[in-house]
Amino acid sequence: MLYLVCYDVNTETKEGRRRLRKVAQACKNFGQRAQKSVFEVDLTPSQYTSLVIALLKIINEEEDSLRIYHIEEPLDRNVESWGCQSLIDISKGVVL
Repeated sequence: MLYLVCYDVNTETKEGRRRLRKVAQACKNFGQRAQKSVFEVDLTPSQYTSLVIALLKIINEEEDSLRIYHIEEPLDRNVESWGCQSLIDISKGVVL
């Protein structure tokens, strides 16, 4: 299933900037960046659980926020985008 992961990490401190990098890296391990703090990830239920656990270990819930939206299929009817960024349809798999 495709998810949209959005986060806002407080970067006023060195620890916050470190958390921001860790959150981005954790998301990169599962999907592709759509915006600066927004990732599209295509996950199995166990991968979803792994990602949520990883992100909750990284963020500081008193300073940061995390939202995950479930995107319904079919993507061509439920996802629209405009602008210069071209995204890969990760629901069809990505070869690295």
